[in-house]
Amino acid sequence: MEDDIFSSISNGAHIEAKFLQTFQKNFVQVQNILDQNRLLINEINQNHESKIPDNLTRNVGLIRELNNNIRRVVDLYANLSDSAKSIDVSSEGESANGRGIQKRVRSSH
Repeated sequence: MEDDIFSSISNGAHIEAKFLQTFQKNFVQVQNILDQNRLLINEINQNHESKIPDNLTRNVGLIRELNNNIRRVVDLYANLSDSAKSIDVSSEGESANGRGIQKRVRSSH
């Protein structure tokens, strides 16, 4: 019985560590993409203000790149959400087995 408790705690810690690792990796990726987007937006604005036909044509590609980057950020956040849900499901399973910490239920008031 005691081994089951320690195994459950160890497994929970492993899952949390894996989530934190995934969170940190995704957060760094998101931050890098957002930094790149800031540069793209600045260049798009400069090209727009210049009204030079070649610069305006270049904006088409820059805006596509910006849109693709936004999709990547959305995907990264979706991955984080899925990871968090899997941790939540794991902790619910432990609670159902009489192990783990019981979740507090908030009142509707």
